[in-house]
Amino acid sequence: MEKKPILIVDDEKNIRLTMSQSLESLEIPVQTAANGEEALRKMRAEPFGLVFLDLKMPGLDGMEVLRRIKDNWPGMRVIIITAHGTVESAVEAMKLGAVDFIQKPFSPGEIRELASLVLARETLAAENSADYRSLIELTKRYISDRSFAAARETAQKAIAADPAQPEAYNLFGALLEIKGDRLEAQKFYRAAWDIDPTFKSARANLERTTSWDKIGKIDLGPDRKDAGTKSKNGARDQDEK
Repeated sequence: MEKKPILIVDDEKNIRLTMSQSLESLEIPVQTAANGEEALRKMRAEPFGLVFLDLKMPGLDGMEVLRRIKDNWPGMRVIIITAHGTVESAVEAMKLGAVDFIQKPFSPGEIRELASLVLARETLAAENSADYRSLIELTKRYISDRSFAAARETAQKAIAADPAQPEAYNLFGALLEIKGDRLEAQKFYRAAWDIDPTFKSARANLERTTSWDKIGKIDLGPDRKDAGTKSKNGARDQDEK
C-alpha cells in the first residue's frame, strides 16, 4: 500500500532540510512548506499522512493552521514543533487534536522515532490493546481524533494495566483538565508526581494548576527516562464531555 507523504511546515529553511533528511530512512515521501498558507495549499492538492507543524510562524500562525487542518481533515495526525519545553497554547492544541510535541533543538533520531510512533498508532485496535504502552498510544490516537470520552476510558485502563507508571496519571489529568475538572485533574497530576518525583511533566502541571500566576500551559510528557517505581490505584470513571 502506498504511504501518504509527510509534510513539514516551518519557516526556517535549515529546520525543513534537517527534518527532511532525518526522515529519509523511513522511505516515506516528504514535502515541505515555509508557512501556513503554503501548507494548506499543498494539503488541498493531495492527502498527507502526517504533518510536522511549527507553532511560531509569520503570517498564519501554527495554531490557526492546526485549527483549519482539523476542521478540514479531522483524521490528520499532527506533531507540534516548539522551541520551548512547554507549549503555551497546549490546552487549546490538545482540544484540537494535537497531542505530540517535539522541542527544538532535536536530533534526527528523535524525529524518526516520533514519526514512526505516531504512524504506528493507526494499526492499533481497541480489542487487542491490553498492555500499558499500547493503551497509552491508543489514548493519544483518540485524543488526535478528539474522541475525549474514549481517551479518558483508555487512559484509565492504562492506569489499571500498570499502576506504577506516572505517564498515564499525568495524561488522564490533562484529559480531566480539558473536560473542565481542574481539581480532579490536580489529584492525578499529584498521583503521578507521588509515584515518581523526577517526572517533570506531572510536577509542571501540578504547579501550574495550583498557582494563579502560572496559566495557559500543560505538559503532556512523557520524559521516557522518567519511569515510576511506586504503586498507585486506578482512576474512577468520568462522564461524557
